[in-house]
Amino acid sequence: YEMWRAMRLVVDTGMHAMAMSREEAIKLMEDNTALSKHNVRTEIDRYIAWPAQALSYKLGEIKIWELRQKAEIALGSYFDIRTFHDALLSKGPVPLSVLEQIIDDYIEDQIQEQKI
Repeated sequence: YEMWRAMRLVVDTGMHAMAMSREEAIKLMEDNTALSKHNVRTEIDRYIAWPAQALSYKLGEIKIWELRQKAEIALGSYFDIRTFHDALLSKGPVPLSVLEQIIDDYIEDQIQEQKI
């Protein structure tokens, strides 16, 4: 799956920032993933229609891991993955800067509740 995710980033940014053609993107994914030809074409067409989709997902994943690590360090043994997930998902889809503020508030609330 990591190779597939990497290829998604390459073709998404390649087509929208580096003038990669649809055909080049298809060939690259066919040569470097285990996806069927049909699935490759479906993926490529989705990236054409939705620029930065793969990049956005990856940036979100990186930010969530960063925020989790921040909470784990701040809360130590009081860190609870369940309450972290509740905070993470509580406001629905939000910009990453807003998500960071939500998690900062969560950390502060947990520190006050636990008297850390």
